Amino acid sequence: MDSGEQHLSSYASLALVLAALLALTGLTVAMSYVDLGRFNVPLTLAIAGTKVSLVLLYFMHLRYENRAVVYSFLGTIGFLAIMISFTFWDVAFR
Repeated sequence: MDSGEQHLSSYASLALVLAALLALTGLTVAMSYVDLGRFNVPLTLAIAGTKVSLVLLYFMHLRYENRAVVYSFLGTIGFLAIMISFTFWDVAFR
C-alpha cells in the first residue's frame, strides 16, 4: 500500500495552528461588523484563503506531499480565483 514515511506533527505546532485558525475566525466575525466598502469581500476572501491554506498544510499534511500534488492544488486554486474574478467582473459591469 503506502511505503512512504509517516509524518507526525507535534501538539505544540498543531495548537499554534488551531490558535491561528481561531484568531482568523474571530477576525472574520469582526469584519462582519465593519464596513470597508468595496474592500470587504477581497479582505474576507483573503482571510478565508489563509484559513484554508492552514488547514490543508497542517491538518491534511499537504506540506509533506510531492510536487505533483502541490502543483495540482495550486492549479485548482488558480482556476477558482479566475472563476471568482469572472463572477465579480460580471456583477460589476451590469
